[in-house]
Amino acid sequence: MKPSIPKGTRDFSPVEMAKRNYIFDTIREVYHLFGFQQIETPSIENLSTLMGKYGEEGDKLLFKILNSGDCLEPFSEAELLERNAVKFAAKACEKGLRYDLTVPFARFVVQHRNDLSFPFKRYQIQPVWRADRPQKGRYREFYQCDGDVVGSDSLLYEVEFIEIINEVFRRLGLSVCVKINNRKILSGIAEMIGEADKITAITVAIDKLEKIGLNAVNDELRNKGITEHALTLLQPVITLQGDNLEKINLLRELLCNSAMGIRGVEEIEYIFGMIDKLSLSVPVELDLTLARGLNYYTGAIFEVKALDEEIGSIAGGGRYDNLTGVFGMEGVSGVGISFGADRIYDVLNRLDLFPAGSMKTTQVLFVNFGEKETSHLLPVLATLRAAGIRTELYPEASKLKKQLGYADSKKIPYVALVGENEMTENKITLKDMLSGTQHSVTTETLIELVSS
Repeated sequence: MKPSIPKGTRDFSPVEMAKRNYIFDTIREVYHLFGFQQIETPSIENLSTLMGKYGEEGDKLLFKILNSGDCLEPFSEAELLERNAVKFAAKACEKGLRYDLTVPFARFVVQHRNDLSFPFKRYQIQPVWRADRPQKGRYREFYQCDGDVVGSDSLLYEVEFIEIINEVFRRLGLSVCVKINNRKILSGIAEMIGEADKITAITVAIDKLEKIGLNAVNDELRNKGITEHALTLLQPVITLQGDNLEKINLLRELLCNSAMGIRGVEEIEYIFGMIDKLSLSVPVELDLTLARGLNYYTGAIFEVKALDEEIGSIAGGGRYDNLTGVFGMEGVSGVGISFGADRIYDVLNRLDLFPAGSMKTTQVLFVNFGEKETSHLLPVLATLRAAGIRTELYPEASKLKKQLGYADSKKIPYVALVGENEMTENKITLKDMLSGTQHSVTTETLIELVSS
């Protein structure tokens, strides 16, 4: 049987890993610029930590792990014959693969609260798993690159995250647009149309507007019990046009009777006021259809779209005032974003935006002419590596054509030849594999040449 991997997962070659590390390193460097520190949490969490944090739809996408040993032991014959998958999982599974990095982070904060200084700024780059249907740009196993701040209500952190988004995509050379909304505004809208108790159903539906269109969203809202009168009131809001200031002014009028909605408008207005003082290269747009389906967002919400490639959001996040409360730590506000490294990779790859230097391939390959030459070369190789030059010595004294073919296949730019004459003169013959030219150089000159 031919070996294979599960759908929605992937292998990564050395070339692909070099490109992925270019993305991770770029994001890591920007997080460091803004004072974030790295943590890691386990791949497996207790289901009691994960369940109920992502809404009904999110809970269905959790990968659950069967208990060790005889997982059927707690079940009666009647329970097994019932064949109820939900009940079975609740009794047979105590652990699951993490769905995102934010909920495990909230658990981490509560568990280690006495060891942390607040506001606590952390970033985390690890894989997550979702039992989703694999499709273009959507995987069952994928990496998230999260940054979060907990322990502060300051809206300056929302502004800072927009700066982080701006800097990451500026460095990656990717044209993006940041869409922003506020869950308080969405709650105010639900209140305004007389459906405050159906806020979750409304946000889940309108979040799909771009994907399924207005008619399908309205049909979904009808199926959720939203009245025709409420739908009529909702239409001008979710189809609102104009620039950010015009939208904010109109929202002030529409939500004038909702204290919650007006607070959301004021928060958005503050964020845009601060953004206007910065020289950002990415456009930031108020988008009232942006809902982000996760239940734990309570304030500003963000989503980043690539402008040159249709692939869905490539980063997103928001403010979550109540998340640590479910773990017994009340009154801790947080805000964060997550970069979707896999989608960013796909976009950069299709647009051919990876720089040549991101490959981190070997820079110099030394040809192997035999044991005597190898003994002479070992300290030379050590000197080059100490100078930061990525260096290899071919392992056997094979034919020169084979060794040059190896350098070609790995796209190694320089091949170094050291035979009897070179050893006597303490020189190296350096061949440029691109131009085909070669020169006799000292070790010091080689280091200067390759470094430059």
